[in-house]
Amino acid sequence: MEALWEEKWEMMQKKFTHLQNQFDQTVKENQALKQELIKQSQNTKKLEENIKYLTDKVIDLENRGRRENLRIIRLPEKPEINTKLDMVIQDIIKENCPEILEQGGNTSTDRAHRTPSTLNPQKTTPRNVIAKFQSYQTKEKILQEARKRQFRYKGMPIRVTQDLASSTLNDRKAWNMIFRKARELGLQPRISYPAKLTIYFQGKVWAFNKIEDFQLFAKKRPELCGKFDTENQRARNT
Repeated sequence: MEALWEEKWEMMQKKFTHLQNQFDQTVKENQALKQELIKQSQNTKKLEENIKYLTDKVIDLENRGRRENLRIIRLPEKPEINTKLDMVIQDIIKENCPEILEQGGNTSTDRAHRTPSTLNPQKTTPRNVIAKFQSYQTKEKILQEARKRQFRYKGMPIRVTQDLASSTLNDRKAWNMIFRKARELGLQPRISYPAKLTIYFQGKVWAFNKIEDFQLFAKKRPELCGKFDTENQRARNT
């Protein structure tokens, strides 16, 4: 009996040793896999950073390629307007900022077109007009005047803005509700390039790149806390 128990004990020890070796091997494999996952995660993070950097560069290059452009919004969608956009733009300048013409500014355009190129019959709003000016300085003067007051075409209200890449326009649009409320509160809001909100508060200019940054700022100021519905703003943008 003693020999039998010794044999069984020896067999159990061998099985235990075998299981222990398997466990140790599994631990080593898991550690190696964990290290590989960490390495892959780091590589993925670097790749995402590179993609973001390249994407931002492409967007910046696109915006710079549009530096002579103006975007005209709410210009009526009529055949007699669409067929002579260059002349219509000259009429807009003459009606809203004639001093540029009086000063001898070069208001000529290289081209003007509707965007998108095809008309969607389901949309009731007119397509935007993109105008590329020959003179960057003239374009800037027109833009500065458009920021001061409401532009019109034959008495009808229109809007003139800088032409930017669609992604940049969307980033700027995200500030709309906050911008309007800030203007109501007399904070003198402005959207600077590419899509940064600046306000004038307590004798100082504050700048925000993200809605989250502005939200934290407003929460810490009793004068602003609760006056900006940033959650509703976020829901509208998603």
